[in-house]
Amino acid sequence: MPFIADLHIHSRFSRATSPQMNLENLYQWAQLKGITVVGCGDFTHPQWFAELREKLEPAEPGLFQLKKKYAASRDSEIPATCRAAVRFMLSAEISTIYKKGERTRKIHTVILAPDLISAGKLNAALQERGNIKSDGRPILGMDCKLLLQLVLDASPDNTCIPAHIWTPHFSVLGAASGFDAVEECFEELTPQIFALETGLSSDPAMNWRVSRLDPTGASRGLTPLCWFPILMPTLRKSSAGRQISLTVSCPISPCVMR
Repeated sequence: MPFIADLHIHSRFSRATSPQMNLENLYQWAQLKGITVVGCGDFTHPQWFAELREKLEPAEPGLFQLKKKYAASRDSEIPATCRAAVRFMLSAEISTIYKKGERTRKIHTVILAPDLISAGKLNAALQERGNIKSDGRPILGMDCKLLLQLVLDASPDNTCIPAHIWTPHFSVLGAASGFDAVEECFEELTPQIFALETGLSSDPAMNWRVSRLDPTGASRGLTPLCWFPILMPTLRKSSAGRQISLTVSCPISPCVMR
């Protein structure tokens, strides 16, 4: 079935984020906005991770739902015409700052995990390499390639998605602190990158002008995503040219992102 997903999101534990960014509000506003799958954001933060373990319960494989006793407090505030099932996916964003090729690199990466065990293993590995308690989006001094390896070591079902790839600062292809190609960043691990988040500054059609980002081209194509990341192997445009149909590696597919 078609659905809308927003997986690049932050909790109240991230800087410059509303103190009202909790699971109950995400549950409520996802329904008001017609969003079916919402990233929980910031699962690397210890306090937020404890809250996720307390308030979420497994639904379909790779997806969670808010426990009834927490959802009940908001159900009465949601108009009947907006009420719908909401699923959460475990997500986080890591900021890595390091030197490579005689340049300082500043890269943001979205991480998706299929379950709390996989997320917990990654948190333990990251805690040994930096401070993940100070911010919901921690800043770590490690190579982005090493981050990808740690993510995969925690679980082969974990996924890394380079975030807002054209932002001048803090992105894999950013002019100020990124690379000229995704392959320069991840080297031999590049095949483990299945998708890219384009961010608000571009859309998939613009990205397809870069042959390496064109999934229909002869070269290996990375799937560009408009606005938010999601797991998927294929992507196509509708005849109207305004929607993007995604086949996702979760029970609900395809996804329509506007």
